[in-house]
Amino acid sequence: MAAPSGIVTPEAVVLEFETAGLASRMLGGMIDLAIQGTLLFVVGIAAGVLSEIGVDFGGLGAALLYVTLFLILFGYPAALETLWRGRTVGKAAMGLRVVTVEGGPVRFRHAAIRAILGLVDKYLLTGAIGIISVLLTRRNQRLGDLVAGTIVLRERSGARAPTAVSFAPPPGLEDYVASLDVAGLDHRDYAAVRSFLLRATSLSPSSRYSLANRLALPLLQRLRTAPPQGVHPELFLVCVAAAYQSAGRRRATGTGFASVWSDPHLGTGGAGGGGAGVPPIEPAAGGGFVAPT
Repeated sequence: MAAPSGIVTPEAVVLEFETAGLASRMLGGMIDLAIQGTLLFVVGIAAGVLSEIGVDFGGLGAALLYVTLFLILFGYPAALETLWRGRTVGKAAMGLRVVTVEGGPVRFRHAAIRAILGLVDKYLLTGAIGIISVLLTRRNQRLGDLVAGTIVLRERSGARAPTAVSFAPPPGLEDYVASLDVAGLDHRDYAAVRSFLLRATSLSPSSRYSLANRLALPLLQRLRTAPPQGVHPELFLVCVAAAYQSAGRRRATGTGFASVWSDPHLGTGGAGGGGAGVPPIEPAAGGGFVAPT
């Protein structure tokens, strides 16, 4: 069964996608195996014809046969995945594509590792190793994927197309966002902040504040910063997300996110205005946030 997941691009934009399930991967693999089997059959017929007409290459013929066998079993998937942006004929037929866990295109080293370990995944113990690995891993990865750092995605499905979310600096806090040094944060920190911001509207006001505060306080200490007067924890998290995205090498694009705290139509307006019935939260004297009373 396909599993929804996500990746963080170099510009700190999370893309949501659907990984390929066991059934679609097996069907795609059977198509590729049929092609490889056909190629082996043609090679065998050619070798038989040459033998019948008296052509004898001696030891060189045996060496050429083994090299051809290796090229068909290893070269076919490695070459196609490298040159065809993560696809083989079978994957293309099933709407699948291999990408790195970061969401980038696979290179030859990724495809080569997958092809070499595919000999273990697919042929040793009649493919049981690959099947078990796909079933037990969160992203439906076989052994070759785990070692190469790749995943197989579904490009054609009923799921929504991958979407990107960008976080712009809240109005009036552009200078504060620019001052944040987020070099010490990694994609896991950003993913936690992003996940909260996207589901914040589904939370009750008290739970929303509590969770935002729990996320914001450790980040305040790690970033060695103090929030501007009247800034809510959630708005501070928007600032962190905007700063993290702007630190990427490429400009993040996609659907913008507007925090309830920065919406001028809610509360008193401005960066410190309240929203959703929650009063403004003033920063404590020693830094951090004070919960509303």
